[in-house]
Order: sequence, then structure tokens, then C-alpha cells
Amino acid sequence: MGEYIICLVVAVLLDLLLGDPRWYTHPVRLIGWLCTFCENRFRRWLPQRETLAGTATALFVLGGVFIILWGLLSLARAIHPVVEVVFAVFLLYTSIAMRDLLRHSKNVYLALVPSCDLKEARRRVGLIVGRDTNTLDRDGVVRASVESVAESASDGIIAPLFFSAFAVLLQGFLPLSPESLSPAAVAAIGAMLYKATNTMDSMFGYKNEQYLHFGFFAARLDDVLNYLPARLSGLCIVAACPLAGLNMRHCWRIFLRDRREHASPNSGHPEAAMAGALGVQLGGEAVYFGKSVYKPTLGDPTREIEAQDILRANSLVLYSTFIFLLGTVFSCVVLSLIF
Repeated sequence: MGEYIICLVVAVLLDLLLGDPRWYTHPVRLIGWLCTFCENRFRRWLPQRETLAGTATALFVLGGVFIILWGLLSLARAIHPVVEVVFAVFLLYTSIAMRDLLRHSKNVYLALVPSCDLKEARRRVGLIVGRDTNTLDRDGVVRASVESVAESASDGIIAPLFFSAFAVLLQGFLPLSPESLSPAAVAAIGAMLYKATNTMDSMFGYKNEQYLHFGFFAARLDDVLNYLPARLSGLCIVAACPLAGLNMRHCWRIFLRDRREHASPNSGHPEAAMAGALGVQLGGEAVYFGKSVYKPTLGDPTREIEAQDILRANSLVLYSTFIFLLGTVFSCVVLSLIF
């Protein structure tokens, strides 16, 4: 457990300090390439059975990621245990997307406040949301950014950390040989398998003609895996309110009331907590692929949303990640003492 805790903290610090450097091929991009490769093959082999083709694609991607990572980490361990741990920390670091999330959302704020360039703000928020942004007004840009920050707190930060810890705990209950992978390596595999599922959901999880059936399995699997992380993310945002100077009681009330109002079984939890913490209303009308979609509202319109809410949302994500990391470390220490 001690090795895992140190590696986890180092990975989070690396993400905060470096973000995602552009000088290497990011593992998630490689997973995306594997997703496209498998999609093209299974669509060709099963042209009339889209659901089966999509399920096979998801299973082959997950199996491929597991086998490749296990092989590479085993090779690294054969070279030297230190090489294995360094590679595992690298993988853990690339599974976290906190600095880039905060940077992209802050760029939206900077386009709105110093220069009042709505067109540029629309372009920048389009980098982090899936909706059409060309017709958004100023409030719409801010709302889209805050919603994306809240949702990404779960699937871009908390969830990979959660599954890294889950994989290590699972390893502790399995009868493995001394030559098996280190806890850091197992944690990296757990985090990257989650990232593979989340990547497939982002690529295949659209409810349009092309992916409605093909992406069914990947989308449902992503819903299942995000069940606990989404709820933990909401709770961590509530707990982070005092650190950010926000109303924890109001956040808790809105979280309990509105977390199940979202169309997604998971996204509503961090978004409701964020709406309650900021004292604004999220949701409402949005445009996806040229079609207007009404999303249930979360929170009360106690005040108008403003550009400063982007920075407040970023602070909440930073503090909630710290709280989750602290809780993970504490849980690991307690479990190691018990078992």
C-alpha cells in the first residue's frame, strides 16, 4: 500500500505541474486509435448486427489494453523493479486530466473577461463540451463551461483515481505469486482500463443514427463504472465548499434534491453539487448536432451566472480532488493496518 500511495501522490503532482505535454503520444490517443481500428473491423465483419459489433469492439479494446499494459509492465519489471514503478507512475499521471481541464476552462474565462471576445470564448468552450457552441450567448458559454468542469471532475479525475485504488485493493485479495506486478503497476492498469471505457463512451456513446446501437454496450458499461465515482465526486464537491468559501448547507440541499434529475444516471451528481455550491441554475436548452435538447435544470436561479463562476468551479474541483486523495490515502492506511 505504501508504494501505491507514494506513486499516486506523485502522479497527481505531476499532472498539476505538467498537465499533458505535447511531446509524446498520449496513451489515451493510442486507445482512441485502437477503438477506431476495432470499430472499422467489426462493422465490416458484422454489418447487419450493430449492437453485437459494438459489444465486440468494446471487449476487444478492453482486452487489448489489458494485455498490452500487462506485457509492457511485466517487461519493465524484468528490466528492473524501478523501471516498472516509473512506467506505472507515468501511466497513472496520464490517466488524470485535472490541469488540462482547469487550463481549458480558465481560457474560456480569459476570453470572456479581459477581452470580452464572445466568439473566441465559444471556440474555447467548444474544446471541452460536446454541444454546439456557435450560438451560445455569454451566459450559455459560462454555463457550458461550469457543467463540463463539474462532469469532468468525476470522469477525468476522481474515477481514474478510484479505479487505481480499486485495482490495488482487488490485488490484495487475490492469491498472487511474488513475481506478479507491483501495486503501482496494477493501479496503472486499473486507471487505464477505466480510461479506455470512458474513451469508448466519448467516441461511441452518441444517440444518433451512427452510434445508437453500436455504442450501446460501451455507454452502458461507462454508466456502470461511473456509478460510484460520480456520487463520490458530488460528495467531495459538497465537502470542498468551506475550503472554497461557499455555502456547504445550500450545496448539500441542492445535491440531495436535484442529483437524479439529469438524463444521465451519473452526471447529475457532480453537476447538482456544483449548482448548489455556486448558487446558480445549470441545465436548460442546449444544441447537439443541430438539434435542440432540453436538459432538466439543476439548482435554483438565486442569481445570474457570471464568468467568475468558472474560476469558482475550478477551485471546487481542485479542493474536491484533494479531499478525495486524502480519503483514499487514509482508507489505504487503515486497510493495510487491518489486513
